[in-house]
Amino acid sequence: MNQPTAKQLLFQGLTDAAGFLGGALLGMWLGKALGFAAFAPGYSAESIFGIVLVVVGGGLGVQLARHWRAGRIKNQTDSLDDKDK
Repeated sequence: MNQPTAKQLLFQGLTDAAGFLGGALLGMWLGKALGFAAFAPGYSAESIFGIVLVVVGGGLGVQLARHWRAGRIKNQTDSLDDKDK
């Protein structure tokens, strides 16, 4: 298997970071809309549930970014295979 290039690694890192950040922000906004402030002082149940929403949102965002990236790579590979025919 070929080693990924620096450009590929940078793209992977940036898309993972964007997915995490976007998902975490959506989780935080969803928590605020539901009344769960992740950054409220103390460790109340509402605060902890808000933190959980941020973490889950970030994780889902990373997974979504990886799924998108895998589909993009597959499409590029398919188009290269079509050119060979």
